[in-house]
Amino acid sequence: MELAKVTSKGQITIPIEIRRFLGVKDGDKVMFVQDGNRVVMMNASLNALLDLQTAFTGVAEEQGIKDEQDVVDMVKEVRRERSGEYRCE
Repeated sequence: MELAKVTSKGQITIPIEIRRFLGVKDGDKVMFVQDGNRVVMMNASLNALLDLQTAFTGVAEEQGIKDEQDVVDMVKEVRRERSGEYRCE
């Protein structure tokens, strides 16, 4: 358990071990999430990535993407479409 003192401006210094655990560096943002009677502090960037991962779960399978080469092929196709090389008629 780590403790932090709250200043008169409501600021705290996050203990080094907690910063390391969360992967928080200078300039990063943290978020506080209320969970019942507790408040959980999270690395905001990591939380955003986890939310995206959850949102995209199953999309690869739906699109028929099985491996890295499928992703490369899809990127090439999108680039062709955007450059006007690929025309649907």
